[in-house]
Amino acid sequence: MTPPAHVIVGAGAAGMMAALTAAERGVPVLVLDAADAVGGSLNISSGQLSAAGTLLQRRRGIVDSPDAHYADIMRISENTADPTLVRLAVDNAARTLDWPTENGMEFMPDHPVEGFAHEPYTVARYYWGPDFGRSILQILRKAFDAQVTAGRITLSLNTKLIGLVMSGRRVTAVTATAPDGERTYPASSVLLATGGYNANPELFHELSGRPAYGANSYPYNTGGGLEAARRAGAALRGHENYLSSFGVVMDRPGLGAKLEFRHIHHPQDRPPWEIYVNTEGRRFVAEDEPSVNAREHALLDQPELRRYVVFDARVLRESPPMISGRTNHELRDLFDVHPMFTSAPTLDGLAAKTGLPAPALAETVAEYNTTLDSGRPDPFGRRHRPTRIDEGPFYAIRVQGASVTSTVGLAVDSDLRVLDATGEPFTNLSAAGELLGSGQLMGKSFCGGMMATPALTLGLLYGEGLSAHA
Repeated sequence: MTPPAHVIVGAGAAGMMAALTAAERGVPVLVLDAADAVGGSLNISSGQLSAAGTLLQRRRGIVDSPDAHYADIMRISENTADPTLVRLAVDNAARTLDWPTENGMEFMPDHPVEGFAHEPYTVARYYWGPDFGRSILQILRKAFDAQVTAGRITLSLNTKLIGLVMSGRRVTAVTATAPDGERTYPASSVLLATGGYNANPELFHELSGRPAYGANSYPYNTGGGLEAARRAGAALRGHENYLSSFGVVMDRPGLGAKLEFRHIHHPQDRPPWEIYVNTEGRRFVAEDEPSVNAREHALLDQPELRRYVVFDARVLRESPPMISGRTNHELRDLFDVHPMFTSAPTLDGLAAKTGLPAPALAETVAEYNTTLDSGRPDPFGRRHRPTRIDEGPFYAIRVQGASVTSTVGLAVDSDLRVLDATGEPFTNLSAAGELLGSGQLMGKSFCGGMMATPALTLGLLYGEGLSAHA
């Protein structure tokens, strides 16, 4: 009979770091992953990291601390993030980030930054590499592969988790479908690091409470680890913290569409000339609201998480580029060819083609123009109003809110042990990475670097814990 092993299910950021850390300290581990290559979401993600007190900060004379990092996350999330997990992550994030730094990871030349793609930090502690998630993976894989070669990590790819074999509160084995058929792997301990559930539309709708509008997640993030733990009696957390991005332009209408274009909505990059309306033809936010968190929360209240960017010929002709990577002149070729780009000679015609209510759209544009002409304050507090919207043809770009993270995750304690509905931990079952859910790691907000960094950091802590108890 095969002796029980320390089993790590998932070879993404958390699983690889956990396996590597344990193996480097002499603890052999078995790593299972459903994909045909390691890396998980690092293969496609932006790989954004955040940490306080790092080598890179010290080289630039930036004074920072985990306490300040923690305070920023709780401020941005309005105290909706899980304080225990955030504290674990930020207190150990610097050494997590210093490791790839010392091993040759290339970062963007001006980093760290405060950032404004998400709500900015008060200190520059936000980092990523030129190849995004793959910049991290390149460093991580080199060290991981060395431990595979040394025989301290046994790696089984194309191996999909089926379930957990339980004896009371203890996991005794992991079942999975491997290339040679269904297998049972006896386990002395199990770390679930299988990622989120964004690639499972049914589970996404059940747990996040919204349709999965986008299909841009890692394809193996189907929630297998979460469902296996839930069947074993694990508790979930974070349902109340779903949040959508402020939106992207998809390749088509409907569910399962993919991101194709990015509308430049950050006023720090490009103050807006256009207006944003919801599916009812009404404005709902100051388009130049500097807080991306405020804009995202405003969109959360709109039907179908959808907004239309509405403007006229003058805006298209005179404003700075509004779509990333395209000039406004190049945009002309997309209207009425691409399903998300619509134009018409009149506002009524634009309403008819987009499905927006014509009276509401006309009233919204008229109110915007009249308020501008009279010099009265904008009803939403907008300040940048360079021109009326009154010169045909008129244009609309359909922008869809979506989330690329999984909100809900497994409940764990400060030792990363999975908890049941009563709050009691399972004896030898732990979880890390996106399986914990963005709703715990960031609360009802998006905090820069607070998905990849906690995955790596909590994986590191788990691996250290294995070696300490070996």
